[in-house]
Amino acid sequence: MSPTPSFDGVRYGTADGVATIALDRPETRNALSDDLLRSIIGAFRAAQEDEEVRVVVLASTHPRTFSAGGDLAGFASEVPLTTKHRGILLWPELFTLIGTLGKPVVAKVGGHCLAGAFGLTLACDLVIASDAAVFGTPEINVGVFPFMIGALLYRNLPRKTATELMLLGERFDADEARRIGVVNRVVPHDELDAATDALAAQLAVKSPLLMRMGKDAIWRQGDMTLEDAWDYLRSQLALAFSTEDIQEGVAAFKEKRDPVWKGR
Repeated sequence: MSPTPSFDGVRYGTADGVATIALDRPETRNALSDDLLRSIIGAFRAAQEDEEVRVVVLASTHPRTFSAGGDLAGFASEVPLTTKHRGILLWPELFTLIGTLGKPVVAKVGGHCLAGAFGLTLACDLVIASDAAVFGTPEINVGVFPFMIGALLYRNLPRKTATELMLLGERFDADEARRIGVVNRVVPHDELDAATDALAAQLAVKSPLLMRMGKDAIWRQGDMTLEDAWDYLRSQLALAFSTEDIQEGVAAFKEKRDPVWKGR
């Protein structure tokens, strides 16, 4: 068995087909510095390359904070602009990696999830939050603007809603996050661990091949014209028809048994 990889500022572990990437810099409230972003990217790549991993949970070790967002100290630091520009590139790299991971990603939010961290959850496939979670894009209040996550806001929310969040910088609770469609489930804070485990377990028993094909299709068709999306999705369905897993899934349904996926 290969040793579990380690990443500075991130706790990484796997069990029962689920990889957990937990932000672990409580002293900074998991501020998303360049170094922490690199660690998160490394952890996601490890999960992507591990064939035993079928689901990824993005979480935090802090009891009341998912992440305070981007590292404000880094924003104001006196370093060359070229250095800051290289750091900015880490955001789309991470968002793209999550979208093209080939495995579902669940964000587990148990507290404050602000600014860039809110954008990070929007990049995930599903979001489960405790009733203690707080969301928002407060950058405008400190003389910044949520530039890098704006693309995700506009792809997850109606335009007027996204614009209001960015211009006002107000915070909102988990119930409001669910109402506007950026959270899938809200549970009592002390039930968050169990609810997330149950959701991850549900995802982990699906066909990893069809899950990858489906997630890739979601990512690629998102900005296509309707006609192009239909053509592309038709080709993916035709490929799915050729897999052994689709045959196994149908046979297991008819025989009233659990499917045994072969991944081909």
